[in-house]
Order: sequence, then structure tokens, then C-alpha cells
Amino acid sequence: MQRLNPADIAIEGALRPYLTGTVLLAVSGGPDSTALLAAAAEIRAPCAVHVATVDHGLRPESAEEARAVAALSAHFGFPHRTLLWTGTKPARGIPAAARAARYALLTAHASAIGAGILLTGHTRDDQAETVLLRLLAGSGPAGLAGMRAERALPGGLCLARPFLTIPKADLVAYCEAHGLAFARDPSNHDDRFARPRLRRLMPMLTGEGLTAARLCRLAERCARDGAALDSAAAIAFAAALRGSPEDRIHLDGAALRTLPDAIVLRVVGLGLERVSADGPERLARLERLVLEAVLPALRAGTPLRRTLRAILVAVTPAGDLVLSPAPPRRERGLGPA
Repeated sequence: MQRLNPADIAIEGALRPYLTGTVLLAVSGGPDSTALLAAAAEIRAPCAVHVATVDHGLRPESAEEARAVAALSAHFGFPHRTLLWTGTKPARGIPAAARAARYALLTAHASAIGAGILLTGHTRDDQAETVLLRLLAGSGPAGLAGMRAERALPGGLCLARPFLTIPKADLVAYCEAHGLAFARDPSNHDDRFARPRLRRLMPMLTGEGLTAARLCRLAERCARDGAALDSAAAIAFAAALRGSPEDRIHLDGAALRTLPDAIVLRVVGLGLERVSADGPERLARLERLVLEAVLPALRAGTPLRRTLRAILVAVTPAGDLVLSPAPPRRERGLGPA
């Protein structure tokens, strides 16, 4: 019998486009990912669905929760694998370390089974918390854009979050309507971590008008505007780039001096990424480098040398900007033999 529940239609409609080829579902056993698993079973798309649960080994209940997901996956006819986070756990920064370990394990398993898409059950509530956390951290547009609905992971894997615009309450209701039990992670209410503390504040913030929907709308606007700035920066970078070897970026200072600060920030950031394999630089450090040192030197025609993350950033006497690997530091007291 066809169900007419609008929330159910929205949940399954959001998931359906991603059920193609070989797909890996990340299912912890909580309501969001359990709804992801149940919706995939309900749709029955002509694709190969695999399920994985990451057991971080941080709670005594986690092994039993993984077994429950394995049993539910078997009930739906999906193969399941429990992925263990082994080794010494950090004393501090547990959420970030656990998140990094989780995606590393899931990415490796996706590669092993030939999956091209990894699906998680992140919701609108998760997005709102992410934006609020980054707002408190002083993030720029890229950070305030929150989680992306889709992003690339190593090995050509696509991470997708089909439920990012769906309230958590709808996913809880979906599980209850299908008679599915789900786990409740006590760390979601542990005040040692930032997200639970913010979660407790959300009703008060909602009363003042800072709703999850408005935080998510802010994320959409920042993502839109950030994409426009990134596109403009890519064009400006190509226009300013002068012939350079792969490990050295030479940018036309005259071209940079005419650009808005926000574009120059991104142009220099692109250059740093090309020279270094460590990825993007943190915004605060990039701002100090570019806005307080590089741009004033370019506009005043003053030579400058700075080192950032083992990269030499130099404004040349001719007024150009050159980024290159910094020379190794000489040990004190060591001279020629």
C-alpha cells in the first residue's frame, strides 16, 4: 500500500538518487543512520548496498550496538562489516580524532568493496550545530557553509549526506513508524563535549529566533557566496600566474594589488596549497600573512620575506609575489668542516 506521509516521501526521495552502483551506508545504530538503512531497504533500488558500523571502542555498549546493526542489515539482506578503531585513544580532542578515524576506516572499506558512494545520516540538526560551532570559532564563509551535501574523499569516493535538510525528528518518527529500535549514544548528552552543550542551548536560541532552519539558511548563503569568491579567485590566480616550476609559484604583483582583499586571500591560499601538500591554511593565519604583511608590502612596493608552514612567502624587489619551499634552517654553531 502506498504511504502518503510527506516526511516519509521526503526521506526516501532524498536518498533515492544516491542508490546507484555499489553504495556503502555508514550506520551507527542511532535513529538517523537506522532510518538511512531502513529507507534503503524500502526503496529496493537496483544497486549493491553494503553497511558498515565503526566501533570506536569508547563505550562498553558499542560492540552490542554494532551487533544490532549487523542483525538489522541481515534482516534487510545487506552485507555488514564492523570496523574497529584500534590502538591508543587520545586523552584530548576525542571527537575530532574519532571522526578522522571513522572516515579513514569507512574510506578503506569502501575501496575494498568497490563502493563509489559513502552515505551518512547527518541531519538538518547536525548542520545547524556545525554552523553554530563554527560561528563561535570565528570561521569565515567557507566554515559557515557547514557540511557539504556531497564532497570528495580519497580514492575517488563521494561522501554524500542525503538527509542534510531533513529534521532529526522526522527520522526518529520514520524509525518508530517502521517499528525499528535504535541506540541512544550517551555521549550526545555529555557536557565535556561542545556539541551536547550547544544542543542544550538550542531551545533557548530558537526562542530568540536563531532556529535550526535559519542556521542552515546561513550555511546555504555562505556556500553560495563562497563558491562565487572561489571561482573569482581561480580566475584571478590563473591571470596572475607567471611561468613557474611546480614547487614555485610566481604571481604578478601588479595584478594582485588591484584585487579585493577577499580575492587576494584566496589567491594566496591557492598558491600555498600548490606548494605544500598539507592542504589549506587556517583562515586566521592566512589573514595575518596576507592582510597585515603581503598586501601592505605589495601596495607600498616594499620587499618582504615571511615563512609560513615551511613555505617562503616573498614580495620581490620588482613587486611580485613568489611562494616557494623555505630553505632548510642551518644548525647553530655548525660551520664548514
